Amino acid sequence: MGQFTPEGPAGRGGEEAGLVNPRFCVHVHTSQRTSRCLVASSGGSELRLYYSRGSPAWGTDGPVARPCCCPRLHLEHFRVETDPYHASPSRASQRAGSSSPAKRDSHPPSQNCAVRRDKMFSLSQKASRTSATGRGPTSTQHLSNGSGDGGQERECFRKPDQKLYDVGDPTAMFSSGSSYLSSRGSVIKWFWDSAEEGYRTYHMDEYDEDKNPGGIINLGTSENKLVFDLISRRLSQSDMLQIEPSLLQYPDWRGHLFLREEVARFLSFYCKSPIPLKPENVVVLNGCASLLSALATVLCEAGEAFLIPTPYYGAITQHVYLYGNVRLVYVHLDSEGTGPDKRPFQLTVEKLEMALQGAHSEGVIVKGLILINPQNPLGDIYTPAELQDYLGFAKRYMLHVVVDEVYMLSVFEESATYHSVLSLERLPDPQRTHVMWATSKDFGMSGLRFGTLYTENQDVASAVTSLCRYHGLSGLAQYQMAQLLRDQDWINQVYLPANHARLKAAHTYVSEELQGLGIPFLNRGAGFFIWADLRKYLPEATFEGESLLWRRFLDNKVLLSFGKAFGCKEPGWFRFIFSDKTHRLRLGMQRIRQVLQGKPQGAEDAPNSQTQEPREAGP
Repeated sequence: MGQFTPEGPAGRGGEEAGLVNPRFCVHVHTSQRTSRCLVASSGGSELRLYYSRGSPAWGTDGPVARPCCCPRLHLEHFRVETDPYHASPSRASQRAGSSSPAKRDSHPPSQNCAVRRDKMFSLSQKASRTSATGRGPTSTQHLSNGSGDGGQERECFRKPDQKLYDVGDPTAMFSSGSSYLSSRGSVIKWFWDSAEEGYRTYHMDEYDEDKNPGGIINLGTSENKLVFDLISRRLSQSDMLQIEPSLLQYPDWRGHLFLREEVARFLSFYCKSPIPLKPENVVVLNGCASLLSALATVLCEAGEAFLIPTPYYGAITQHVYLYGNVRLVYVHLDSEGTGPDKRPFQLTVEKLEMALQGAHSEGVIVKGLILINPQNPLGDIYTPAELQDYLGFAKRYMLHVVVDEVYMLSVFEESATYHSVLSLERLPDPQRTHVMWATSKDFGMSGLRFGTLYTENQDVASAVTSLCRYHGLSGLAQYQMAQLLRDQDWINQVYLPANHARLKAAHTYVSEELQGLGIPFLNRGAGFFIWADLRKYLPEATFEGESLLWRRFLDNKVLLSFGKAFGCKEPGWFRFIFSDKTHRLRLGMQRIRQVLQGKPQGAEDAPNSQTQEPREAGP
């Protein structure tokens, strides 16, 4: 049992922990360690105490115990939890100094320092933090620059003292609810109202070559619109049209066995697994959005978090939050190259470590890491060595790793080699490694809603299966999916060669258009998107300026996705989708050029003399 002695209302523990409004400081004595800790809550009977970095449990290189191994001491009137992740006094002072007094005092300490809550965390009205308002040099190495000045330094907008991580607050801008809805329902509605504006606007004014030629061209939604002819012909063949009684009845909620067997064979082949994958490790759901939501719910308590490198596919915020009340800790990546190869937006274990320790210092429990490979929106492909490094980091801290490989067959550059996490000879922690894949991207079937989980952890598989009652796939669709995945001759000889050729031609066209405008961008050769740097076109170097530019595009009838939606810390980056038909790409890029060159809205002239038609490829 721990013993404690108060040190007064302004004890050094509060300063060392970097927490605000400390009530009193105590020493905790156990058989393992002794350290000064802080009581950080003033409400109720449940208070929380932390070890500082000066604890004997700390060495010069950080903690000697993993977070889950920390002792918990139960005193008479409150719970004490130790946390080995507090920052040093110097870092704590920096954190305390970076918050304005108004912000520090805007919430009681129980909100500032809360770690776990059993209900949705505070629906505050505080404005979301914006970053990157200063200017500084950035490297353009490995960025394609149409003006040919790839080695020339460009200006970027970032604060010199900007944190390398942030703890996401999905409801930071939430203002008010509905009298007809619960507080939870009001937040869910708010997500739809606020986060889907561009997508809803597009659907109300969708471009059609014949019926609505002045409608919006969608270069913002990541879908493959180049393969409908191939997929529709394959799904219309006679072997797809079978109906049996079992297909119309309640299935095994994990998915019909015949489908899970095909999924296991399919992933074994295309992921190049060193050993055959097992059907009992497969769970089938109606898409990866449902799968991420289910995984977040079964792996995390409400208010806990996943690490995720930014920029990232922004809808993940909703996927993990709306059901599971799980949030994200952003591992900010910089457009300036870091590491030995100077790659822009490079993820390193050091950055993961700093984000994890920073989150713990703010009282956030991190349960896992989300990786997207190939990465959306960057198009990066992680090497086997990088994957091993990230998985090794997660194992050290007993974190789950969720790997989204939904673009694994959409690597179209011959020089780019993709390695699935399932191709590794030995996973560092197979019980905490969970792989997702779907047909939405690789087969251009985002409307069919098929996704699959592969995990060796049967507890996780069973828990996700329980949620498949609400996220299942119809028996008829499961049969079609099994037939499609079984047909490797068609996939290898017809579909993949044509798809890759078409993606490459479309990518080449949009790349050349961006080069003609002198716009730097990442050139990766995977996925359906190009991550482009439009910072020189911002009316002001802020996220407000980014939003204004985005709206100018939308007003000129072209939909793009802006960087803030992906958690990018530098305003001015946009994602361009190129996986569309020739005439829509040509018209979309023409409208973009009009905005950037200041031409009148809606001036749909003949193609610019610098503009080349995208080349169709494949059957």
